[in-house]
Amino acid sequence: MAVIAESGLVLLCLALVVSQQLSQCRVNSEPTQDKQALLAFLSRTPHESRVQWNPATSACTWVGVGCNANQSFVYYLRLPGVGLVGDIPANTIGRLTQLRVLSLRSNQLTGSIPQDFTNLKFLRSLYLQNNKFSGGFPPGLTELTRLGRLDISSNKFAGPIPFSLNNLTSLSRLYLQKNGFEGTLPSINLPSLTDFNVSDNRLNGSIPATLSKFPASSFARNIDLCGGPLPPCNPFFPSPAPSPSAQRQITPQHRNSKKLSTGAIVGIVVGSVFALFLLLLILFFCLLRKRRGPEPKTQKPSTTARASAAAGEAGTSSSKDDLTGGSAEGERNKLVFFNGGGGYSFDLEDLLRASAEVLGKGSVGTSYKAVLEEGTTVVVKRLKDVAVTKKEFEQQMEALGKMKNENVLPFRAFYYSKDEKLLVSDYMPTGSLSALLHGSRGSGRTPLDWDSRMKIALSAARGIAYLHVSAKVIHGNIKASNVLLKQDNYNACVSDYGLNALFSTSTPINHRVAGYRAPEMLETRKATFKSDVYSFGVLILELLTGKAPNQASFGEEGIDLPRWVQSVVREEWTAEVFDVELMRYHNVEEEMVQLLQIGMACVAMVPDQRPALPDVVRMIEEINRVDTDDGLARQLSDDPSKGLDIQTPPQDS
Repeated sequence: MAVIAESGLVLLCLALVVSQQLSQCRVNSEPTQDKQALLAFLSRTPHESRVQWNPATSACTWVGVGCNANQSFVYYLRLPGVGLVGDIPANTIGRLTQLRVLSLRSNQLTGSIPQDFTNLKFLRSLYLQNNKFSGGFPPGLTELTRLGRLDISSNKFAGPIPFSLNNLTSLSRLYLQKNGFEGTLPSINLPSLTDFNVSDNRLNGSIPATLSKFPASSFARNIDLCGGPLPPCNPFFPSPAPSPSAQRQITPQHRNSKKLSTGAIVGIVVGSVFALFLLLLILFFCLLRKRRGPEPKTQKPSTTARASAAAGEAGTSSSKDDLTGGSAEGERNKLVFFNGGGGYSFDLEDLLRASAEVLGKGSVGTSYKAVLEEGTTVVVKRLKDVAVTKKEFEQQMEALGKMKNENVLPFRAFYYSKDEKLLVSDYMPTGSLSALLHGSRGSGRTPLDWDSRMKIALSAARGIAYLHVSAKVIHGNIKASNVLLKQDNYNACVSDYGLNALFSTSTPINHRVAGYRAPEMLETRKATFKSDVYSFGVLILELLTGKAPNQASFGEEGIDLPRWVQSVVREEWTAEVFDVELMRYHNVEEEMVQLLQIGMACVAMVPDQRPALPDVVRMIEEINRVDTDDGLARQLSDDPSKGLDIQTPPQDS
């Protein structure tokens, strides 16, 4: 019994020792990895002196840092207004994988959000407002599916707002105001979203029905948002003047007042008395004239006749005649259809009544999606700064209306008046290459695969080659937004061709299209067949790199896409030039390199060294024949840089 008692006492002592050690471990626990990540962040980010973290103490005691109950990980990081300056270093905050709340608002942080923020899977609240962050909407944020509050307002973010925000199913508050977001609003349908704000951006188009429940202040001060809580989307073209009764119905005084003011009543009474007096006076003179007999006729024209003559000389007309250029002129200013109008059966009046949505604002005008009352949908381009006469305009339209090629979007009709010049074409619901290639890059995006990119490049080249060879027409405005895609098969149609002849060469070049312009056009402002080849070469490079020509992140201020590609190919000799979305497709490296060679040949600085578009079509077709005609299997090179020894044409010094 004594032995048993002694052994029990030993076990009890051991239990007490273990318990004390466990208790001591809990007291002295430290999130070591999180602490290292925080120290790395602070050491690489300039800040004010009030943030002094002592490495010798626990991270859970630092200013702005909070840990969970047993201090095993950092729960929140709150550093608002502490003078943080510069970019958020990668591999720092992104390592706080258990973080729930992050607040870095009201600092001087710049650049883009690090991609490793996607590691913050448990993040519930993110406050980055009042900084200087830039670039597109951070794609990694749409992967943080537990986010309940997201505030990136008052920064310098730009580009489209992604549809992939719908991935954030727990989101209740979303603040994107005071940035540079542009394009149309996606249909964001989040059941728990109670606060939403996109005011003070550059958005246009109609507000989706899913967002119309929010107040007008949530959408204020954008370029051209309409619908929902804002006024309804107006037609793209001014409607005929309403009747006087209708005008009375829509005047602000009538709309906002429920009773007449005292002044109005006095005015009505005085006017009525004066009118009655005038009527009695006229009646008196009529009776007096009847007693005296008819006066002899004179050659002096009557007041009515003089007014009619003056109106005829001055060319005055009703408000509807003003719209179409007068009665006789109106016959000539009707909507003119090409080749039967492609089966359309509407007139100018139908367009006047159509509801319209802004699709985009380009260098030659604004495009609208117009939905007519019977349901027909067309695209109407409202041209701006047309510098030719009506006769020259009609001659150019007559030439462009003859285009018949499956890869050239036909113009269906045009309208010309003193104040308005319109072009009508088919609506392509699939959208443009620009939207498909650059829109909503993130987890919710379906990448544009290699075969589709090849099909787009080849079909667009065929369309431009048709313009050059068969129609003798210079496109003059080749860019990704003017390459429209047919539904389901991704065959391309080029649009907005041949319009340069309508404008003055002194018109400033829009910064969005400058990246496509051939070097010689910056001086001459005159498009040529060779400048079209250069622009198409830039389009090829855009397909291969996934980068827009006006993107400002090519590593050197002012560098354009062709020069950036040349620098990567010449100096690094790697496959980094290609879009990361293409890296998932195997056995296509050689085809990618061949298309890159074609694109680089097209962007030669010297115009005479660029190939003709029919030759470009032939070269792209030969890339496809490697598989189809010769039956050669695609070979995957062990060396990822193999085949990148590209011989670029000599450049101007």
